[in-house]
Amino acid sequence: MPTPIPDATSRSPRAESAAAATLYFQRCTWCGTAVYRRLLCPACQNTDLRVEPSMGTGTVRYSRTILSHAPSARNESLIELAEGFVVRGRVMGMSVGIPTGARVQLVTAKDTIRKEPVFRLLDA
Repeated sequence: MPTPIPDATSRSPRAESAAAATLYFQRCTWCGTAVYRRLLCPACQNTDLRVEPSMGTGTVRYSRTILSHAPSARNESLIELAEGFVVRGRVMGMSVGIPTGARVQLVTAKDTIRKEPVFRLLDA
């Protein structure tokens, strides 16, 4: 049975703020494949996945701009993290023109509105 991903709801406020900048992923104990929020490994179908914290650095693999009735646009990006898994998130500070291949750093694992990871661009 997969190990549950840690939840910040049972922590103290100080531990919760530290955990907000930690993104947890799963690694297959049999083949070593890194995955994000899966019930089984996509490579070998193993269900024994251990939870690990990510370093939080990654590369933008795909980005698009979402236009809505809200006053401003927002971006939605696929970020490949250093550990080898991909997560959907947002790059803060930019709504359009996020270059593919840009390096990013995790700011928070769950934003307050969309409950998705938020990243910032790293200087080149």
